[in-house]
Amino acid sequence: MHELGLAQETLAIALDEARRQGARRILCMRLRIGDLSGVVVEALRFALETVAENTPAAGARIEVDRVVPACYCNQCRCEFEVQAHSYICPRCGDISLDLRRGREMDLISMEVV
Repeated sequence: MHELGLAQETLAIALDEARRQGARRILCMRLRIGDLSGVVVEALRFALETVAENTPAAGARIEVDRVVPACYCNQCRCEFEVQAHSYICPRCGDISLDLRRGREMDLISMEVV
């Protein structure tokens, strides 16, 4: 379960930033996770809750923004959402391997006190 390692690293980043801000507690962590990232959101949520026990992030809400995959078509110079793992441009029918979003996992914000 690689979500445990991701949770540990995410928590370390969050705690480090909270310390830099002089915060005592982390109330909420907001993540952006791409559909093609390979992250199982519920497993990550569970792992984060577990590793956060006995830390300033214990009990923090975990909010997740899903990122739909999108490719860029070099032929017609447009970005399009990947539908059902089809990387075919809906405008021109060209195949695109230029994935612009959908693999990310980012800690994008926190609520702290």
